[in-house]
Amino acid sequence: MNTDQIKLVQNSFEKVRPISETAAELFYKRLFELNPSFKSLFKRDMKTQGIMLMKMLDFAVTGLDEPDKIVPTIRDLGKRHVGYGVKEEYYETVGEALLWTLKKGIGEDFTQDVKEAWVEAYKLLSDTMKSAAREVD
Repeated sequence: MNTDQIKLVQNSFEKVRPISETAAELFYKRLFELNPSFKSLFKRDMKTQGIMLMKMLDFAVTGLDEPDKIVPTIRDLGKRHVGYGVKEEYYETVGEALLWTLKKGIGEDFTQDVKEAWVEAYKLLSDTMKSAAREVD
């Protein structure tokens, strides 16, 4: 990711923070529409799950310009997800649900440049998680 893309992701996420509860609800609704079998992966209350999702996204987005600070946590998250039953191919669906959610939440400010920046950010984060998960197998 380049500096401009990082700023686009960080600035656009500022618009998501105030609606984080709604964004989390939209995300999980869309995720389960895309793949209803994913519901079985979630054992806790979905409101709590949504709070955890948004906190982790906030952490990752805030730290994109300092990857050394976020990579260990993102790797640990990837390893933990193996224990939850997450398979590598699931990341594509999660990314699709995330982009859909961002488009809904940000609206007309979700420009092509913003979308491309989020695609790169998600690729960076998901590739880091998948790489760590492969070490568990």
